[in-house]
Amino acid sequence: MLKWSIIFLVVAIVAGIFGFFNIVAAAATIAKVLFFIFLVLFIISLFTGRSRTL
Repeated sequence: MLKWSIIFLVVAIVAGIFGFFNIVAAAATIAKVLFFIFLVLFIISLFTGRSRTL
């Protein structure tokens, strides 16, 4: 999922360079949403992950 947010971020940057403002807004919004979903899932997995007992 982090991969997709980075891809959409790159799409937003490239579209911004060429001046496609509607695509910039859409790609940036998708990148932000995917990044925050990834971040929440990562934090949840830190707390609920499997722990190895010795």
